[in-house]
Amino acid sequence: MPILVIANKLYSSWSLRPWLLLKQFGIPFEEIVIPLDQPDTKARVLEYSPAGKVPILIDGSVTVWESIAIVDYVGEVFGAPVWPADRKARGMARSIAAEMHAGFQALRSACPMNLGKKYAARDRGEAVARDVARFSEIVRQARKEFGQDGLFLFGSFSAADAMYAPLVTRLDTYSIALDATTQAYVNAILALPAFQEWRSAALEETWIVDADEVDEEPTAIYRKAA
Repeated sequence: MPILVIANKLYSSWSLRPWLLLKQFGIPFEEIVIPLDQPDTKARVLEYSPAGKVPILIDGSVTVWESIAIVDYVGEVFGAPVWPADRKARGMARSIAAEMHAGFQALRSACPMNLGKKYAARDRGEAVARDVARFSEIVRQARKEFGQDGLFLFGSFSAADAMYAPLVTRLDTYSIALDATTQAYVNAILALPAFQEWRSAALEETWIVDADEVDEEPTAIYRKAA
């Protein structure tokens, strides 16, 4: 059985991606959680990968790191249909997954993933607005061209949805206004049983590393106190 090494579920956007993918495709795995910002965090992660970052998938003698590489490995080795079958759809899915991996820096910086809090809507600047607009453009295009037969970007859940799931949580946590099509997609991701399982486990965590992340008070705090 493969092993997935991840960080705190409250905060680790990169860890959510392969975890959600494995769950959605029904691939059994063991889980090792290494808390962030602890004195031994770096040393513990280095025990599993020389890159020193999570997530890490260990499958026997094979070690794979970086979310997008893990996604491809899961599809190749476990036979999961992680990418759309249609070639045109698959080309777009791979492209937007890579765009997520390398982009949306303003939104990721201004709105850190935090499943334990909810912030009121407010103007978060032009750069964040551009990232949100680009995400909405992706959702509308994918749903219009390929997603008519399901709730997700390409109809059925795919690696592209796993890659964008952490961004979805940011939009929800920071109460960012969206058009109807994008909001419906956000709701579909948040309603996934696998995501609900992740969120429930996150809210049970006692590690707190989010002090002073943003210059405002949350409207709600869901995380249980340590």
